[in-house]
Amino acid sequence: MAELRCSGLAKSYHGRAVLRDVDLEVPAGTLTAILGASGSGKTTLLRLIMGFIEADAGTITVGGETVAEAHCVHLASDKRAIGYVAQEGALFPHLTAGENVGFGLSRSGRRTGARIAEMLELVGLDGDYATRPSHELSGGEQRRVALARALAPRPRIVLLDEPFSGLDAALRAETREAVLQALGEEGTTALLVTHDQAEALSMGREVAVLREGRLAQRATPRALYRTPVDPDVAQFVGDAVLSEGHASFGMVRCALGQLAIANPGPEGPVAVMIRPEQIRLTWRSNTNGANGHSVTGTVLGHTYYGPDTVVRLSLGGSPELIIKARTFEQEVPGIGEPVELAVIGPVVVFPPQAGLTGHPRRGESRVHLHAS
Repeated sequence: MAELRCSGLAKSYHGRAVLRDVDLEVPAGTLTAILGASGSGKTTLLRLIMGFIEADAGTITVGGETVAEAHCVHLASDKRAIGYVAQEGALFPHLTAGENVGFGLSRSGRRTGARIAEMLELVGLDGDYATRPSHELSGGEQRRVALARALAPRPRIVLLDEPFSGLDAALRAETREAVLQALGEEGTTALLVTHDQAEALSMGREVAVLREGRLAQRATPRALYRTPVDPDVAQFVGDAVLSEGHASFGMVRCALGQLAIANPGPEGPVAVMIRPEQIRLTWRSNTNGANGHSVTGTVLGHTYYGPDTVVRLSLGGSPELIIKARTFEQEVPGIGEPVELAVIGPVVVFPPQAGLTGHPRRGESRVHLHAS
């Protein structure tokens, strides 16, 4: 079990900065998820930690040992004791599952097969899998074998590069659970890189959002979701209703009413962030809505997701104000039906310069306050 620490990491390709001054700490025996869009620098960060490329600036330490320092130290990849699970598993196709697992072991370790059997069992595969050709394994089985291969030599840390991409939803969930259990039983420090918000929030003890080569925020999953550092992070880690508002004395007035603020600080004009599940709906055939101040809207449509439904609503006005609310009620109001909206719990506000510019992004709704 070893701590991973990156300090001031920077990397450029052909004059274009890919990573800029990245500071990251992964405590020993924990999993940290790096969440970022394509092109944010996630893969470059992994390649630097593995030792495949050299940093332009900064240092990397594993268990207190400096394995990389720009223009000074660059320990070879095979000397860093770091396991790596690539996208889609990347098993050696000419080897059996057992031979893949034993690839990084000593000759005697491969010959006895004890560690191979132990690792297969650890990831939920019985001993019969040892002799199965790699190409006969399902996608989920290949990911488990890849993890077993990475853990077999007892690395100090393991890097997981989009390890569940391409799997269907049920298999993703099952494989994630198997991976978390195996890492926990081995007590291995792990760094997971993903663009999947649910994956990062459900797996990481901490989640770090990488944006355009910089770490925008690092926090526990709950803190990241509830109190994002800016609107871009808010809309990247989940659906968000963004509104202009005016804050004073711990309250903010916006198009959805007078609301309590979760992060007091900014006063005057602010950008307001509300999660769609905070919006409670009351309509004629439903009496489970929120009490207190509410505003009126009209249902434009809904999208059913199984456990929840996202309701698209118009608040009227000119221009028309459109938002989304998420409800877990079995029944939902019909299209065209009037509803009352009330916000449950405090909301997050940002300085106005961090707020509403450009076009709404995926999952984002924007409404505007017309102050009198």
